[in-house]
Amino acid sequence: MTMPHKTIPESNHAKPVNLRIREDVRVLIDRAAKIRGKTRSDFMIDAAYRAAEDTLLDQTLVKVDAESYQQFLDILDRPPSGAGFERLMNAPKPWQG
Repeated sequence: MTMPHKTIPESNHAKPVNLRIREDVRVLIDRAAKIRGKTRSDFMIDAAYRAAEDTLLDQTLVKVDAESYQQFLDILDRPPSGAGFERLMNAPKPWQG
């Protein structure tokens, strides 16, 4: 089952954007666009749109009341503990032989 994804609404006021890209990048984009059943332009527009949304969402300010904020700070100040933390700390490290 595929997850529905947001499509960019078409506008009657589309403006051209010209890009220069290396051949290897164009080939990669074309391969990915073909898999998605999209044109190169549509694929690039969708990808750029998602990246722009993500960037803007990363800048979203979350406001909480003083009590909730203090609870958050208290959790951050607690030393890590528990079985999950112990397992993580004892797991083999890829950089250690």
